[in-house]
Amino acid sequence: MHNLRLVLLGLAACTALILGWSFLQQAARLEDSRVETADRKADAPSATDRQSTEAIEAERRAIETKLADTPDYLRFFNQLKLVFPGEYDSIMDSLAKKSLPLTEAPNADLLMSEAVRALRLSRGALAAKADTPALNHVFDMQLAMMRALSGDEDQRLCVDFLYGGASRAFFRFSAANRSLMTDMALAGLDAISDGSAKKLDRPAPNDADFQLLEKALTDKGLKKAEIDAVLDGKAADPPIDDARMCQVGQIYLQTLANLPEGPRLRIYALAVELMARS
Repeated sequence: MHNLRLVLLGLAACTALILGWSFLQQAARLEDSRVETADRKADAPSATDRQSTEAIEAERRAIETKLADTPDYLRFFNQLKLVFPGEYDSIMDSLAKKSLPLTEAPNADLLMSEAVRALRLSRGALAAKADTPALNHVFDMQLAMMRALSGDEDQRLCVDFLYGGASRAFFRFSAANRSLMTDMALAGLDAISDGSAKKLDRPAPNDADFQLLEKALTDKGLKKAEIDAVLDGKAADPPIDDARMCQVGQIYLQTLANLPEGPRLRIYALAVELMARS
């Protein structure tokens, strides 16, 4: 069975895998700093404990204030609080802890990325059980993101998104496209919520499903190396340039969206299950 590297675009993969990488790196450095501080001041832990309840609550208030000033991202957090209130509190507390010790105002893009990542890891598999409209919309938004990225001057960003890669340059794009980022995150959240309610079980895609997809991609003019690149993540020799790979990714998503409902939904369901484990 194909590895489906491309369909690991992610339940809001741009935030979960790209921005999230940077946030985790920052969080790791802060954690190392806290450990070193604790080692140096072990004689007075109560005076230096930045993970105290009071510190966490103060940082959480700072985060909520920052989000209130970021209306696009606030749409996602408000919906998360509405449908999964317990998950919202858990994520907000986790964000507060990772942001300590507080040295500067919270970064809204980093907060969004980590929230989406946390939701994907905890509940993302439920999206595979969503009804057809909600599941379709996840991949509709991925295509919308690919189209937006294809117009960026840095075509590498489009390829990074295609493969869930990490790129600090994506901060520039995300800051300028927060509405689109939020719409994509909400598509994932809606699918998770719908899957939690509907609990639809779908069989795994079979060889016939992938053969149908490969034929459709071939009929769209993709070469074997390009098909292997999007289905199996194989590196082409010679390499495919960034602009073409961005175009190939869009053709892939468009072609998959036009498959008969059965094969399409089976591949979609497998994709979001894999995303939840990534």
